[in-house]
Amino acid sequence: MKSIKFDYFCGVSKLIFLIKYLSYRFKSRNEHGIHSPYLYRFYLDVIKDESPFYVYEDIESIRAKLLMTDMQISIEDHGAGSKVNKSNKRKIKDIAKNTVKAPKYGQLLFRLVNHLKPSSVLELGTSLGVSTLYLAGSNKKMEVTTVEGCPNTAKVAQVNFDKIGFKNIKLVNDNFDHFLPNYLSKVNQLDFVFFDGNHQKEATLNYFNWCVEKTHNETVFVFDDIHWSKGMVAAWEEIKKHPKVTSTIDIFFMGIVFFNTDLSKEDFLLKY
Repeated sequence: MKSIKFDYFCGVSKLIFLIKYLSYRFKSRNEHGIHSPYLYRFYLDVIKDESPFYVYEDIESIRAKLLMTDMQISIEDHGAGSKVNKSNKRKIKDIAKNTVKAPKYGQLLFRLVNHLKPSSVLELGTSLGVSTLYLAGSNKKMEVTTVEGCPNTAKVAQVNFDKIGFKNIKLVNDNFDHFLPNYLSKVNQLDFVFFDGNHQKEATLNYFNWCVEKTHNETVFVFDDIHWSKGMVAAWEEIKKHPKVTSTIDIFFMGIVFFNTDLSKEDFLLKY
């Protein structure tokens, strides 16, 4: 289970989550269970691709420094909170360990954007900015708008963006409920959205339903931690049933949603 993190769970919760993960490993399929030619190639060329890209090393060097940073910051949590640390005072290295996406999933975000080539990317939930760097790394001309509710966390993320020198990231320190309606009123369409901020059913569905009105045939949504809680599982099930959604891919720690009308209405549970 290399690169798989269960650190944000403990005790009975960790055991239950591990059982869920083992069930996923048993039930999930590989490319031979995919009948769609497009998704067959997508799975092999994007999800399963392990080719190294030049930016990976630079981004992982940022992660390594975060994991050694003892500085403590005050957290304003606007989502479901942490399952490890209930205090609003947290060390940066603990945030990096428990909440930042593992390299495997950050690099998948890079490949998704590199393959889909969206004109713009929206990320809800910046945290320390590692996933943002992966989203922004494939195309320096594409703008990534990333939203973080906690001002102190946002400051650390901005330092990381400045260190690596990416100029195509627009960091917004705001509450999602305030930001999204204003943002959506100003854009004609959404190309790629990564939902990684508020792991609660009602909030997740609200953000999805607001954003789905701006989708087009090539839009892709990615939801983080779709099996994080009963609420997130329920939200994922509702998202899959939405009439505008065609195909979905469940890789346990992430869910990928397509709106392409050339695809059949089908949900895939795939190994990753």
